Amino acid sequence: MSSSNLLKGKVTLVTGCNRGIGKAILERFAQEGAIVYASAREEGCLDECAKEFSNNYNTLVIPVYFDVTDGNGFKKAFAKIKTEQNRLDVLVNNAGIMQDSLIGMVSEKLMTDVFAVNVFSVINMIQYASKFMVKQKSGSIINVSSIIGTNGHSGQIVYSASKGAVISLTKSAAKELAKNNIRVNAIAPGIIKTDILNGLSPEVLAERVSKIGLGRIGTPRDVADVVVFLASDLSAYITGQTIGVDGAALM
Repeated sequence: MSSSNLLKGKVTLVTGCNRGIGKAILERFAQEGAIVYASAREEGCLDECAKEFSNNYNTLVIPVYFDVTDGNGFKKAFAKIKTEQNRLDVLVNNAGIMQDSLIGMVSEKLMTDVFAVNVFSVINMIQYASKFMVKQKSGSIINVSSIIGTNGHSGQIVYSASKGAVISLTKSAAKELAKNNIRVNAIAPGIIKTDILNGLSPEVLAERVSKIGLGRIGTPRDVADVVVFLASDLSAYITGQTIGVDGAALM
């Protein structure tokens, strides 16, 4: 992979880095020269790839392990960043869960669990990251939504509501933080080749692909490249936007 050093020296925090889109963002950030604090829940699961990416791309990838719904956990991570770097240039809120049920069968627990990860944690992370960024008078925050948050989908009332909320809170945060030169944007991936597709039959997968204008399923790298753009100075005048990364998909 070639590098343009678009993120050279930028201190970044990316959540949900253990697989799929999050891991692709982690690698692309490292490739572009960022100092990456990479988070996941399972202790030790990022240790090997952190060493690999640090060596391969001549930068620092530092694992930080916490559950995004655990206040004490993410506070310790932010304290570590403050002690070691005393700044934070980029936050990527990628961690999320997809759990849903048909209307009439949605439980209170399901709603609480999904919103705790997909919405409440995003607001909390923005609050803590913005403390760094307000002092610096600079920063970029990228929130991962979904095409289901923009378009909706049958059988996913809770997930779509949570990802729609991410888009709304992105717009509000962008307006509030703009005076401090802090940009807040969202991305809305479509059908991406991650573990979530493993359970689909070839017939269902082919039917999904037939609804994508570009004729193929997206890759985590497709999404990560857009996140790199939003994290970099190339997007210095873009804030409050939701960028679809879906290949012209119809839901």
